[in-house]
Amino acid sequence: MSLGPALADQFAAIALGHVTREYPNHLAHGFAGPGDRGTPRELHPIFYGSFDWHSCVHGYWLLARILRRYPDGQHAAEIRALFDAQLTAEAVAGECAYFARPLARGYERPYGWGWLLKLAAELHGLEDGRFATVLQPLTDVIADRFSQFLPIATYPVRVGTHFNTAFALRLAADYAETTGDAALMALLRDTALRWYGDDMDCPAWGEPSGDEFLSSALIEAECMRRLLKADDFAPWFRCFLPRLADAQPATLFSPATVSDRSDGKIAHLDGLNLSRAWCFRALAASLSPDDPLRAALEAAAATHLQSALPHVAGDYMGEHWLASFAALALDDA
Repeated sequence: MSLGPALADQFAAIALGHVTREYPNHLAHGFAGPGDRGTPRELHPIFYGSFDWHSCVHGYWLLARILRRYPDGQHAAEIRALFDAQLTAEAVAGECAYFARPLARGYERPYGWGWLLKLAAELHGLEDGRFATVLQPLTDVIADRFSQFLPIATYPVRVGTHFNTAFALRLAADYAETTGDAALMALLRDTALRWYGDDMDCPAWGEPSGDEFLSSALIEAECMRRLLKADDFAPWFRCFLPRLADAQPATLFSPATVSDRSDGKIAHLDGLNLSRAWCFRALAASLSPDDPLRAALEAAAATHLQSALPHVAGDYMGEHWLASFAALALDDA
């Protein structure tokens, strides 16, 4: 299954319906004083929609991916008009100004940072790079944040939510490769090896937790697959999850149950199923066609996709972000 024209049109309609929807909004704002205030749109001239900053960023990524894949699609003209209206030098300067605030040093670290670079990579190949050029000042700010933060980050963060460091490295690697930023790629690779290079026999015993949208085990493996050479990744992967061919750890192979999709935290579990599918598909593709593990991972990906794809649209607590994760699973692996 892939992101064909019909699903692309559906996902585009979903994203167009929320990237400029200012409310409801979860604003993670550090107040410097009683006069420090502003509406989401005043604080974030571009990424004020989709309930929160990072979801808006990857909503734009989703639209850019669809426009690049289907330049004559049903919603192509709407996407171009949105980008022309929103991605302006003035608006980008406003986003940069927010990150220059003293209390914004760690704003959206690392999840939003990773998605911003993923968006920049997608824009790089779209419309002769004209939107990427406009976004570049903010892209440079975020790339610099990675360069400043990773050398002082002694330990990784392994939770299955926004603070997961492997996911951010994985997304940032796409930007580094797309733009030929060898220094950033080397930093990402060295950091991944420092954090995860000696990991082995991962039990995944704590998965899933009740509000996760990432598998800490699988996203670590996918991060290492993306950043290591194939000959280096293969032995690491076999040591890290040595019993995958026996469907162990079993918890990784059973889709999470979502009991209430109107609860934003519980709805994260639909994202877990989608991101697991993304990881399973990408990891499977790294194996030879005759490797029995490949078929097992592909089957696990299909099971997880089937459990989550019907729920991409519906309640806004999931709808404002799930289509992006569906596109990762269907198109980015």
